[in-house]
Amino acid sequence: MELIGEHLAGSCVPTEVLKCIQIGLLCVQVDPANRPTMSTVVAMLESETITLPLPVEPTFYVGHFVAEPIQLSFTDRIFSVNEVTISNISAR
Repeated sequence: MELIGEHLAGSCVPTEVLKCIQIGLLCVQVDPANRPTMSTVVAMLESETITLPLPVEPTFYVGHFVAEPIQLSFTDRIFSVNEVTISNISAR
């Protein structure tokens, strides 16, 4: 329940919020074979008696990075604030 905003906390049903969070976690599994189909997601959301499977824990966790907002002018050509590196592996 810590994930929802304080303005919404009083107007929602905790079990429904937790159900939506669990379904969301199932939809973002690393292995696509572990993700439910859209028809299964709809069935899970509609049913009040279905037992939801537990999501598989991620293999590893990279960390959390929050980008600081930056001021851009029209001359700036920055398309992303992601800090991504590309590694090229070559044989010896």
